[in-house]
Amino acid sequence: MRSIGDMARGSGLGVSALRFYDRAGVLVPAWVDPVSGYRWYEPGQLEEARVLARLRRAGMPVADIRLVLAGWSGADSDLVRKLLEAHLRRLEQGLSDARGEFSALRALLDHRENVMTSLRSATVRLSVAAPELAAALDTVRFAASSDPELPMLGGVLFDIEGESLHVVATDRYRMAVGRAGVAGHDGGRVQVIVPGPLADAMRALLDGEGPVRLSVDGDRVSLEAGDRQAAGQCLDHDFPDYRRLLPVPGGRRALVEVAAFRKALETGPVRSGEVGAPDLSVLRAEDGGMVTLCADGADGADGDGDGEPNRVAVNRAFLLDALAAGARDRLILEFGAPTAPIAIRRPDDEGAFSVLMPVRLED
Repeated sequence: MRSIGDMARGSGLGVSALRFYDRAGVLVPAWVDPVSGYRWYEPGQLEEARVLARLRRAGMPVADIRLVLAGWSGADSDLVRKLLEAHLRRLEQGLSDARGEFSALRALLDHRENVMTSLRSATVRLSVAAPELAAALDTVRFAASSDPELPMLGGVLFDIEGESLHVVATDRYRMAVGRAGVAGHDGGRVQVIVPGPLADAMRALLDGEGPVRLSVDGDRVSLEAGDRQAAGQCLDHDFPDYRRLLPVPGGRRALVEVAAFRKALETGPVRSGEVGAPDLSVLRAEDGGMVTLCADGADGADGDGDGEPNRVAVNRAFLLDALAAGARDRLILEFGAPTAPIAIRRPDDEGAFSVLMPVRLED
């Protein structure tokens, strides 16, 4: 017999996925311990689990997966082939429909670009305190994307409005926002995307205490600190409207001691996902402002058992990065619903924060 952990490692399905497919009646364990609830599988079920994993990656509905596995175990290859061909036809039709919708969306975007005034066309000269800008860049740099398919997310957004400069970075799975006060700007809102290497070069200049000069001239941006300068061309892209992605205040809040919490994350339980997926830390906000790390499962080291409700899972490496970027001995973790982002805020400056997208525990 194979444990659920063995099945997860051998099939490419996560433990949570195996639990889900058990409850859905798709891949039912051969035996469940009546005392502990621990699931055990027959050796022959490993092949079915591998087939299931492929069908899942191909997006086949659960009802059809159940029929495919029934045909597979019964050697009914004709049924299996017909189900596979029918799903492939649905995928091809869906792709055709999606292409049509995306063509219409591109036409709408082209129209918007023609009628909207670009926020990147202005000329700006302003000053900002070096420590404030350094802290803002340190807050966000870790969240910038390295995906070549999304070059607009590979830089840091400088969003200037009134007497504030917001710097923002996101890779879709996490977002960070920093803030610095500016002087000398009395115009409208101006946005530029500073490439990652240029943002790093700017950060290297910010080792003093006095003000530095930030200049934007069309598609070029420069930072002057004394007789030193970092300058270059901005990314010619539009950054997502990050203000629409900001977390809504509310929910449960927990004040954590960063050093102790970091140690708990590094040494505590993790949930291992599918092959190649990142390790997850499962958090639960307790009454009284405490955060606990949930074990992967209550029934054994391999993580079986359905565990607690109201848990939130996040990429552990991303959370550790956010704690480091927070640069405080204490930070506030703000929890909403299990499907809502987690916000990591500074107690003394809640305008600088990180947001982590949760990872679904169940399929």
